[in-house]
Amino acid sequence: MLWAISFFNYADRQAIFSVFPLLQKTMSLDNVQLGLLGSAFAWVYGLGGVFAGAVVDRVRRKTAILGGLYAWSFICAATAAVNSFTGLFAMRALEGLGETFYFPASMSLVSDYHGPKTRSRAIGIHQTSVYVGTIAGGFFAGLIGQVYGWRWSFVVFGGLGILLGLVLAKWLREPARGQSEGVAVAENLPLRETVGILAASPGALLLLGAFCCANFVAVVLLTWMPKFLFDRFHMSLAMSGLTATIFVQLASLCGSLTGGWLADAWRAKSKGGRMLVQAIGVFGGAPFVVLCGMSQSVPVLIAALTAWGFFKGLYDANIFASMFDVVRPEARGTAAGLMNTVGWLGGGGSAPIVIGLLSREYGLGGSIAMASVVYVMAGVLLVGAARRVG
Repeated sequence: MLWAISFFNYADRQAIFSVFPLLQKTMSLDNVQLGLLGSAFAWVYGLGGVFAGAVVDRVRRKTAILGGLYAWSFICAATAAVNSFTGLFAMRALEGLGETFYFPASMSLVSDYHGPKTRSRAIGIHQTSVYVGTIAGGFFAGLIGQVYGWRWSFVVFGGLGILLGLVLAKWLREPARGQSEGVAVAENLPLRETVGILAASPGALLLLGAFCCANFVAVVLLTWMPKFLFDRFHMSLAMSGLTATIFVQLASLCGSLTGGWLADAWRAKSKGGRMLVQAIGVFGGAPFVVLCGMSQSVPVLIAALTAWGFFKGLYDANIFASMFDVVRPEARGTAAGLMNTVGWLGGGGSAPIVIGLLSREYGLGGSIAMASVVYVMAGVLLVGAARRVG
């Protein structure tokens, strides 16, 4: 059930990138304005992260999950009614606010079904919904936009999300907090105390920094690859949306399942095992980010996207599982929310506009390639975190 909700969480947010060329044509937008549409979502998603995490630690997580699903799905559908850049910017920002509750609530819930022995595998399986949802959002938004116009893409995805929420309201169940580890959860900690605990943990701070860097690179490719393919290789909207997502996301699916299994096995031998798997993911992916931006042929680009996607999956499977190794059960929603705040404000929120600005000087391909440096920074931080926790 969470897999299905997460599917729409990512399909809805990805849909707009595949219709960038249509928006550029119908509303006369430049690359910086398009970048701002990507950043609007990330800024609000990030700003709401800590607040959403604190709420999740204090209410039924089922309520937070379904409430968020209804909110972002309605906003997605309502995006079809806007007629200006300002309207699009506002709707993307509001959609970010709706979606910010999902991952803190769902990851906290999954951690109470799965303890340290199986947590990475469980989250890795859940993570596959992100990749399938991104593919679906990229391809079907482009296809619907190509045939019926960009507005119908948002109506379809938003309407289906609302229907899903109505179906799952009866069936979604919530475990007791701390259940998977057999611990009694203390009274909810004040937000200031929880943030203070995280701030005093070197391992947690390093993981936050690594997520900020890794998310920057991921958002660069998700935001700009469809337009890069449309411009450089003259693909149709549907084909550029599909090519930009399907190879990366299917490879990430395989990488996430592999990374979950490998991290659980490594974690049994070393507390820093999950973080070392993540470090392999970002170090291994960096050269292929360069190749994605510099490639002059479609086959080479597809190979680079596939390789980058696999390494990305190794990292993704352990984003929250690694943090939960250093955070108590009653604070995990807040921790996940803080990760979203740091990762999406510092990384995802800046990535679209930074690349939009750099593209004026270095071209879109060269700007994408430069993002590899940020991946290397993430790897250094992850190795440091693994050493800190032992």
